[in-house]
Amino acid sequence: MKIIKRIVLAILIIIAIGLLFRGWFYRNLIIYKSVGQRTNYLVTDRKLADYIELSVGEKKDPDIKDIIKLSLSITSHQLNFTASRNYNDPNKLIYSKTAHCVGYASFFATTCNYLLKKYELGGTWTAKPQIGQLYFLGTNINKFFKSSFFKDHDFVTIENKAACEIFAVDPTLNDYFYIDFVTYK
Repeated sequence: MKIIKRIVLAILIIIAIGLLFRGWFYRNLIIYKSVGQRTNYLVTDRKLADYIELSVGEKKDPDIKDIIKLSLSITSHQLNFTASRNYNDPNKLIYSKTAHCVGYASFFATTCNYLLKKYELGGTWTAKPQIGQLYFLGTNINKFFKSSFFKDHDFVTIENKAACEIFAVDPTLNDYFYIDFVTYK
């Protein structure tokens, strides 16, 4: 009985560590590489602009990481994942509220660029939706799937045009696992 209690305790500790450090583990095991870019949409629908403005509230002078995290939050609150065909244009996603990774990436990038412009960081920073491949410990995992749905995975890079600084996020991953930043090479 004493051995069983120790085993259960060890399993619980391992699970707790895994949950607490899931972002660190993910960033150190999975690398995103871009194989192309997607269309970068502008906010043209009034409902989308109003939704973003309402979600922002009274935030004053956020830095780039605050804007990224706010954009991730807005995206995850608005969208639900679907594997079926759907819109990619955020101006239509505001109504459909369902998307796959392409829609998540375009909605996030549009929201982020809107906020960058709002807070006067748009001249320095830009968010770009990327078509990506995922590598687990250096091995491309997309090649192991037969379905065309898994041939690639969209994510977003947020780039500083002057300093060549780049942040990468996966809005779909963030929605389900609360992992904000990912490793991009």
